[in-house]
Amino acid sequence: MPEARVLDVFRRSLLETHKGARAMLLRINPAKLLVFGYVFYMLIGWALLSLPFMQNVPVRQIDNLFTAVSAVSTTGLVTVDPGSTYNIWGQIVLLLLIQAGGVGYMTIGSFAMLATHERLTPIRERVTMAAFSLPNGSSPAQFVRTVILFTLICELVGAIALYAIFASEGISNPVWSAIFHSVSAFCTAGFSLNSNSFEGLAGHPGLNFVISALSLFGAMGFLIIWDIWRNLTGRSVYLGFTSKLIIRMTAAFLLIGTIILFVAEPSIAALDPLDRLLAAFFQTMSASTTVGFNTVPIGALSHATLLVMFFLMAIGASPSGTGGGIKTTSFAAMVGLVRSTLKQRAHVRLFKRRIAASRLQAAGATFFYFMILLTLAMFLLSLTEPGAAFEVMVFECISALGTVGISMGLTGDLSVLGKLIIIILMTAGRVGILSFGIAFAMHDETPAEEADNELLL
Repeated sequence: MPEARVLDVFRRSLLETHKGARAMLLRINPAKLLVFGYVFYMLIGWALLSLPFMQNVPVRQIDNLFTAVSAVSTTGLVTVDPGSTYNIWGQIVLLLLIQAGGVGYMTIGSFAMLATHERLTPIRERVTMAAFSLPNGSSPAQFVRTVILFTLICELVGAIALYAIFASEGISNPVWSAIFHSVSAFCTAGFSLNSNSFEGLAGHPGLNFVISALSLFGAMGFLIIWDIWRNLTGRSVYLGFTSKLIIRMTAAFLLIGTIILFVAEPSIAALDPLDRLLAAFFQTMSASTTVGFNTVPIGALSHATLLVMFFLMAIGASPSGTGGGIKTTSFAAMVGLVRSTLKQRAHVRLFKRRIAASRLQAAGATFFYFMILLTLAMFLLSLTEPGAAFEVMVFECISALGTVGISMGLTGDLSVLGKLIIIILMTAGRVGILSFGIAFAMHDETPAEEADNELLL
């Protein structure tokens, strides 16, 4: 009997502890949980990549950490060549990190839970809503199922198509290469097993199409797919405003960027018209989706093209997708704010829709925080990398913060402190510029502090 009492007390104690832990997690801001989750995945990846049997050649710890962070953040910047540095086991770890980072660390666990339960826990629902910027009233459980199904279909079809291309081109181990690059493209990670990305297949129309399609599907966001799915299942009769806006903005960036690069980039001027068009489109797509692959040497691009790339990389992909950046919708909201201000309207309108003040506030904060992080990183890199050209450092920082992964050659030459700076930028970019800022924001003001609001001018 005493043993039974002891066991009963122990069970009650565990139950109270569990309830207390859940209550504490529910009080934590979802942005903080996002940061903790992604950092945890990065540390696990670092530990695995550091195991000697994962490597073909010895790798420094800072480079293993850099690679793990780049994979989870789906950036693609690397200080070592993944294809030759890590063996098949290390490459499998990279692929799993990319997949987890691309669809969201919470998504995979939530899908596993839904396989055995009918609904998600309140904590998972809150973090899923925050991670994918879902509108109020959405069903996180249904959204997670749609995300996983769509991801698997896209990556499977992409791998089959890439296998046919790689096998015909004599690429070694075409099956594994096709799987790896399909996942990397859909998750807009930009990791490649080729030392020069896809420069060797720059003029291959099939490769350009498959990689571009995978990257666009991933970058445009799962919200569009979910919107389409709700249309097909009769839950909605039209595409939502956000989906329409994402499609318009993505198409506009691709069209304008391709035309500018086709006309103004000297390094591709000597190519025949079709190859020149493919190169211009692919690099525009790579920058705007933040996938980070390249078919032309980035270091050879002109200053005019670099300015276009700066803009495309900074704006980046769309919300709830696998890409990073400020996001196309935030940029559109700021454009609407400027136009409405110039027209002296009382309310901000975009494509005949009135934009809520909370959305404008979020978009403005994202822009501001992006510039703060970029400026601070540029200042610090100027101290740690004094020999690097200014435009090269700007390119590196925007590429890291936008989780793009394109480099002009600086990544491999970074100092240890420089690598740590880029690591922080990649983490911020994956979590989300605004979410990262919220996670590390100061505590809110007390009532007494709020009452002291007189500002003398």
